[in-house]
Amino acid sequence: MGQRKGVVYFALVMAMVFWSLSFVWIKVVYVAYGPLTTVFFRLIIASVVMIGYGWISHKLVKIKKQDYRAFFLLAFFEPFLYFMGESFGLKYVSSTMGAIIIATIPLFSPLAASHFHGEKLSLRTLWGIILSFIGVGIVVFDDSVNFIISPIGIGLEFLAVFAAIFYTVVLKDLSVKYSATTIITYQNFIGIFYFLPIWLIFESKTLINTPFNLHAFIAIGELALFASCFAFILYAYSLKKIGMNNANIFINIIPVLTALFAWYLLDEPLTIRKLFGIVIVIAGLFVAQVKMKRFIARLVSIQQDGGR
Repeated sequence: MGQRKGVVYFALVMAMVFWSLSFVWIKVVYVAYGPLTTVFFRLIIASVVMIGYGWISHKLVKIKKQDYRAFFLLAFFEPFLYFMGESFGLKYVSSTMGAIIIATIPLFSPLAASHFHGEKLSLRTLWGIILSFIGVGIVVFDDSVNFIISPIGIGLEFLAVFAAIFYTVVLKDLSVKYSATTIITYQNFIGIFYFLPIWLIFESKTLINTPFNLHAFIAIGELALFASCFAFILYAYSLKKIGMNNANIFINIIPVLTALFAWYLLDEPLTIRKLFGIVIVIAGLFVAQVKMKRFIARLVSIQQDGGR
């Protein structure tokens, strides 16, 4: 049982790693292309990859007629609403404010998990969520930061938050009936048609007049393969195993990992304050996931075995 949970937690951490790297890749893409173009081609590449993999592995199954609505809802919440809210919200608020708002997903998701799936929120998990959220604040806040308080920007970022929560609600139901491969394949494919009319109106003409940028397009491929395929598959698998509350708290490590990758790949400073915040986030995850009585009993057992 312990080994199985270890696999689930490893899958969750890898999903967060890929989503954290997406912030670095997006920064590379935005040098040449707009947000709608980025998402649109990211979904096309991801769909081609997933359909090809599903066809070769025979893991892609046909959707049952009664589940059409659920799949269209899933793709509407994410990628469509989530990416629209997050990408355009960051035009009106600072990245720090955006990161803080996105990090509230684990604080709101227990309400949805309780209402739609009857999941109970333990006091231990609640304290872990709060502690982890405090750590996120320590990581992303800077003494010199200047917030742009924009109702439109804040509203769009919270649109992304609630889109992610309701995406998880729908995903939880579908994960019982379908494999992660099937779910993510249809999610990405349907998402293309949500973005197509908006992309045609706002960015298609701009793309025609933009010179091809190989470096940026490679980054779009990385976003498609790792952030839109692997990350979602790993997350869907983990959600099915441990539920919404336990899975969503891992979202708090995205700003932490992003800070580490930005330091390593983009030479952004990694201060003592950020390192302290990272420790707090990890402590929060530890409190939320580990049953302390069982953990202490194991420590005592190990100590006794060592004494012998």
